[in-house]
Amino acid sequence: MIDLRLLREDPDRVRASQRARGEDVDVVDALLSADERRRSSSVRFDELRSEQKSLGKLIPKATGDEKAELLKRAGELSAAVKAADAEQNEAAEEAQRLLLQIGNIVHPDVPRGGEDDFVVLETVGTPRDFAAEGFEPKDHLELGQTLGAIDVERGAKVSGSRFYYLTGVGALLELALVNAAIAQATAAGFTPMLTPALVKPRAMEGTGFLGQASQDVYYLDKDDYYLVGTSEVPLAAYHMDEILDADQLPLRYAGFSPCFRREAGTYGKDTRGIFRVHQFDKVEMFSYIAPEDAEAEHARLLEWEKQWLTSLELPFQVIDTATGDLGSSASRKFDCEAWIPTQGKYRELTSTSNCNEFQARRLSVRMRDGKNVKPLATLNGTLCAVPRTIVALLENHQQADGSVRVPEVLRPYLGGREFLEPVAK
Repeated sequence: MIDLRLLREDPDRVRASQRARGEDVDVVDALLSADERRRSSSVRFDELRSEQKSLGKLIPKATGDEKAELLKRAGELSAAVKAADAEQNEAAEEAQRLLLQIGNIVHPDVPRGGEDDFVVLETVGTPRDFAAEGFEPKDHLELGQTLGAIDVERGAKVSGSRFYYLTGVGALLELALVNAAIAQATAAGFTPMLTPALVKPRAMEGTGFLGQASQDVYYLDKDDYYLVGTSEVPLAAYHMDEILDADQLPLRYAGFSPCFRREAGTYGKDTRGIFRVHQFDKVEMFSYIAPEDAEAEHARLLEWEKQWLTSLELPFQVIDTATGDLGSSASRKFDCEAWIPTQGKYRELTSTSNCNEFQARRLSVRMRDGKNVKPLATLNGTLCAVPRTIVALLENHQQADGSVRVPEVLRPYLGGREFLEPVAK
């Protein structure tokens, strides 16, 4: 959540951020009003309690009419204290409810607009000219079926649409990607983590996934658990309610987990193959760092993502995501989009977000720097979202005979294979 002091001192900045996100601006004034009620009722409560305590000392010493009058006043004060306490609690609850509706303050350099208003920062690599090579590229599903690697028909039979099996070399390819990604992260100083896929509501709310993203979340109402859509959630909550010493930072974790997304609102989009699915595995980078170092860490996370995609020999572009496509927790987000030959366009493979102190405030993760205790900053970055990476690998490295060339970085994890070969029918 945002800092309430910022709201009080510069409400116009918060209004501008909400407006840029395409979110409700009126909630800012409603929150200011609730916060003022909370503070004034708190002062009123403290004054009444002080008078009540003073009166309590006088009553034992009083007699006759004076004591009767003091007892009468004590009764009035008791009722007034209860009323002020109730008003204070009600205003605090209202302020907290409204505070959770306000997204992180947008970085001033983020482009304004919606999903299609991003700015391309960099293009790395050149898409292959398949026409010059003399053949038309096949899409990932046709290639995956030829390789005996992907089975969506049985996935649909067993679980429904947007589910799949990775079979044979497809399963081996996932394991190779995960191992290679974890190896890169470990070499960069990240601690590998296997994280829970079920989390309590506070963990999900604390990371900002119960606001505008709640429609994509799976909830188990009988158990009051959420299925995570990314290991960002358990990684962010890992140090919940803790105070970390400044000399421990930065703390960097690389989490591997299954991810579950309802993909609400995507009816008819990417229905073929495994690009957009309900369940997938992912390696996620996560950083805890001092707020003043957050922007530099954001740049580092982006470089690690670029290093990964470059090692996979994929052509890609880096975009600065527009305000309307940030998600509530991010102040700024960079996406790396790989070229998908059969779609003729770049599609998102990785994403890295600077959340500043937003998640840390919600989850009460703080840092101690000398005598000062304050919220720290959190950042996240996809290293490898497996299905989409498989899509990009198969399509970009396919050969005319239906085989797929294996990038060198993955060969040690695939028994030295240089090509994935079609299976005999």
